Amino acid sequence: MKLTCFIYHCLNYCGNRQFAELFILSFFLFSILPGCHKEEKTSEKRPNILLVISDDQSFPHASVYGYEAISTPGFDRIAREGLLFTNGFAASPGCSPSRAALLTGRNCWEIEAAGTHASSFPQKYKTYPELLEEAGYHVGSTGKGWGPGNFEISGRTKNPAGKAWKQIKMEAPEGISNIDYAANFESFLDAKNSNQPFCFWMGGQEPHRIFGKGLGVKNGKSLDKIVVPEFLPDREEVRSDMADYLFEIEWFDKHLSRAIQLLEEKGELDNTLIIVTSDNGMAFPRAKANLYEYGFHVPLAIRWGNKIKKGRTSDDLVGFTDLAPTILEATGINHPGEYPMSGQSILSILNSTENGVVDTEKEYIFSSRERHSSSRFHSLSYPQRCIRSRDFLYIKNFTPERWPAGAPQKYGVGNYPTKEEIQQNQLGPEYGGYHDIDACPTFDFMIENREDSDLRQYVGWAVDKRPAEELFDIKADPACLNNLANNPKYTKVKENLSRKLMDYLSQTGDPRVVGKGDIWETYPRYSPLREFPVPDWARENPEWVPEQDWLERYWLEFLAE
Repeated sequence: MKLTCFIYHCLNYCGNRQFAELFILSFFLFSILPGCHKEEKTSEKRPNILLVISDDQSFPHASVYGYEAISTPGFDRIAREGLLFTNGFAASPGCSPSRAALLTGRNCWEIEAAGTHASSFPQKYKTYPELLEEAGYHVGSTGKGWGPGNFEISGRTKNPAGKAWKQIKMEAPEGISNIDYAANFESFLDAKNSNQPFCFWMGGQEPHRIFGKGLGVKNGKSLDKIVVPEFLPDREEVRSDMADYLFEIEWFDKHLSRAIQLLEEKGELDNTLIIVTSDNGMAFPRAKANLYEYGFHVPLAIRWGNKIKKGRTSDDLVGFTDLAPTILEATGINHPGEYPMSGQSILSILNSTENGVVDTEKEYIFSSRERHSSSRFHSLSYPQRCIRSRDFLYIKNFTPERWPAGAPQKYGVGNYPTKEEIQQNQLGPEYGGYHDIDACPTFDFMIENREDSDLRQYVGWAVDKRPAEELFDIKADPACLNNLANNPKYTKVKENLSRKLMDYLSQTGDPRVVGKGDIWETYPRYSPLREFPVPDWARENPEWVPEQDWLERYWLEFLAE
């Protein structure tokens, strides 16, 4: 308006009052015509999206949660200047399906092959980065996006998390990726148009195995401060292994701090919705690849300038399928409708000023597991579904006859068998087939000392077969060691949670409950395979063995090489 007045006075001063009045009328009409008022369209910038996701980090391993053995100033700042969640849950206790659910907003059992490990990612399931890119966002990723798996076989030309930015490297300790995540983020930002909003996925490969042995202690970690979960033996070997794990979390947190500083320098921090979490729990026995608390309960903090009241803590139940709908609502972008997101936006929680539980109507979250590694006969999965309330965790194990962590013995003495070992049916060592547990010093120590009366129970907790139903009182038993499923005192709790779980699975078309469960075994695994002896259940009930054309082709090609 000041510019208009200035021009009017200039023209009037020059003796052309009629032209000045015509100019003002034209300017007014231009300003009210639809689509002509550019300033109105761009006055409120669309928010940027930064998702920061570590690889295999359990709740509560961040210093803001009060865990004294770790220092995570980056995560703590996001929590301090935004909202800290105490009940954030991954969609699966394994990376590939969990990340696919986060990207699509759909449960793992709703996305076909993407809902299992190391398979493919059907193109028909839209991811939030794709939708934002179609809406004009500058989209990219660094480090670990979706994976492991083969996205190209489904017709995708780039990782579902976004185009990879990984050219910039750095020196890194043993076991840690040399990708400079923060520097690649800066390179990504430098490549965008000046007024273009961005969507970036910063995926650390830490604290995924393997760890540089002894790095934790070497870098100042005190073993005395480490709290060992009850399902692991509290011995020096385990504490040292956990110290290495904590060191890797801190390494990635430094990249988060650098990313925050970069956004500050560019004036983009307060207009960026920053979500920080992990894809699943810690890579220790009975944690990762298990639907117990330490397998899928993860850290979560969200910052978004003055859109979120600072310093709040939320006890609301939030699942990974809720994050993509939240991003779409925050950016004002609609889903195309086909294969809609199953999660619900948590924007109302972010916008609240309250602590504790804001959304009292949401009483449960759900999670699932199918195949993890190649760890049992015919690379079969270990199908699980769970429902988690604020007080209880109920797990349904669909095939209790199978080994949950892998069969005890496999063919071949190495990580994967040779052709000769397969042809000669050469078995490896006993206790050598538990490949749903990442190889680690902790499990090595447990196996080596399995005859010790004080340690025997820990091995059993990690590898023994499990009943069809499990129920845990989370507040009294966060380690999930006391199964209450057969306790008469908790019959009503179990029956209620079981009914709620099965109703939800039926409503959302889970193949495991609508009579098509074997479809999970038909999805190829794009990774080397192991083979195991025929188990008793398969020998006695051959009709229980699913048909797997892809598996037959794999072994025919393997033996023909």
